[in-house]
Amino acid sequence: MSADPTVTYERTGRVAVITYNRPEALNAVNGQLRKDLNAAWETLRTDDEAWVAIVTGNGKAFCAGADLKDPGSSVGNDDHSFWEVPSFTSLESGKEIFKPVIAAVNGYAIGFGLTMVASCDFVIASDRAEFGFPEVQLGVPTVQGAVRMPKRVGWQNAMELLLLGDRVNALRAKEMGLVMKVVPHDELMAEATDLAQRLITNSAPLAVRATKEIARRGQEMGFVQAIRFGETMRKVAGATEDAKAFRAAAQSGQKPTWQGR
Repeated sequence: MSADPTVTYERTGRVAVITYNRPEALNAVNGQLRKDLNAAWETLRTDDEAWVAIVTGNGKAFCAGADLKDPGSSVGNDDHSFWEVPSFTSLESGKEIFKPVIAAVNGYAIGFGLTMVASCDFVIASDRAEFGFPEVQLGVPTVQGAVRMPKRVGWQNAMELLLLGDRVNALRAKEMGLVMKVVPHDELMAEATDLAQRLITNSAPLAVRATKEIARRGQEMGFVQAIRFGETMRKVAGATEDAKAFRAAAQSGQKPTWQGR
């Protein structure tokens, strides 16, 4: 058995790259990968130097879904009942991460893999990428996907993925609105990294996180409550050092340098 971690976390500058690393199993999620993936997202949350994340896969798959040889452990609730403690330990299962996350989809994104893609803020796909929820063809429903996809791609597109169980290619996924951009396979990581650098250069990181949180929470609130929440977040962000740096830079005609505080 390989001693390599099933998920890697590597940061260069302000960009963290989280990589599914079971290429021999098409990056299918078993118990160990679930634990390593949960740990990677927690590392991202607490890594103050990481402002943007890219999630991708090693090999020809992004993530092929649950490992059918270890289906129970893939959920990640080995220590307690799922019914008592739902799995909100990873991004695709509801963990709140307000740093922007880019999916760089290098190949198959199936089941858990597609749920991860749908949880990301931006999706860049290789022209070799394929997407699908095969659960109905296995006799079970997809849960996270069924909750996320109608909002993400609209009802009919969601039902195409959820009820047929067939895979779609990158161009069809872009047509659905799931994918932002399709690029040649060899250009995938360069394209994702360029987008990450644009986010880092253009936008104050705490303002980015506040805006993402407003957008996320606002979907579940009434309009008035969402606006009130947003205005509260604006006051909090407006008191940061980055907001003060912008005001000072504006007076001198210079571009601010963001510090993330």
